[in-house]
Amino acid sequence: MIYFVWLPLLVPFLAAPAGRRLASNLPPRQAVWLLTATAAGLAAACCCALALLVVPGATHLHAVAALGHLLTPLDSGSPDAVITIALTAGALLAWCTGRLVHGVRRRWSQLRRAAGLAAEADGELVVLPDEHPDAYALPGRPGRIVVTSGMLRALSAAEREALLAHERAHLRGRHHVFTAVVDLAALCHPALRTLREPLAYALERSADECAARAVGSRQLTARAIGRAALAARASSATGRTRPAPALPATAGPVPRRVAALLGDGTEPRTARPLARPFAALALVACLALSTGASLHAADDLHDGIEVAQGETP
Repeated sequence: MIYFVWLPLLVPFLAAPAGRRLASNLPPRQAVWLLTATAAGLAAACCCALALLVVPGATHLHAVAALGHLLTPLDSGSPDAVITIALTAGALLAWCTGRLVHGVRRRWSQLRRAAGLAAEADGELVVLPDEHPDAYALPGRPGRIVVTSGMLRALSAAEREALLAHERAHLRGRHHVFTAVVDLAALCHPALRTLREPLAYALERSADECAARAVGSRQLTARAIGRAALAARASSATGRTRPAPALPATAGPVPRRVAALLGDGTEPRTARPLARPFAALALVACLALSTGASLHAADDLHDGIEVAQGETP
């Protein structure tokens, strides 16, 4: 177990470069699901590995040995080293658990406030009398699309429809849930933070593609996204904040999004024949390796417990 149990703690460092390449080469919807599943799976495997590292050292405590009906502590190496590893892993597991609990409570509070703001509006579209160009999707039951009068004036009628279709796609796809899952997973392992950026890009690309299909024109959607971003950046307004779960239309690398819309849905610079399957397989391999190592370590731990109980392995 002592060897396999370390793999789930190291594999997330390999997922970061694959995640960045995946978001540029895989269809957006598939990239969103794969990035989210990978982040959640790697985070779960990491927590499982920490828990498995605690058990051998804990068996040196009489109370734990009695609870497990152990005749001897688990034979996992030098007692001093095993106990030190167990204490360190236990502290990290408690720290991750505390961060997760706090993160879930904070997310829930943010969503409740957003739902309260959304409930105050009568229709799907909320127009704010603000000269600063801005537009974002506000999750709720139902969600709302918030747009300022400054943004409406910056776009033509057709471009407004494309922008609203983009935000509508965020709401229908419940994209805030994917963001929350990856953000919470990143609390369990620092390397998983690097998956936030490719996920955010994939979510925006997914909404872009939905908007293009809704209005029937990729060129119109690209023009609307580009003009909205330029209008928002040209504004001199500062200190403005959106509700935390809001999903703005002008987020992420807008030039890359526009280039993908004007092309075939991928970025020409990175769209090579083997890029798509390689990036996807790399992430799947990371997830499979981490999960398999956790299961193997758990199986070895079970065998070790049987030996410590005086049973035949």
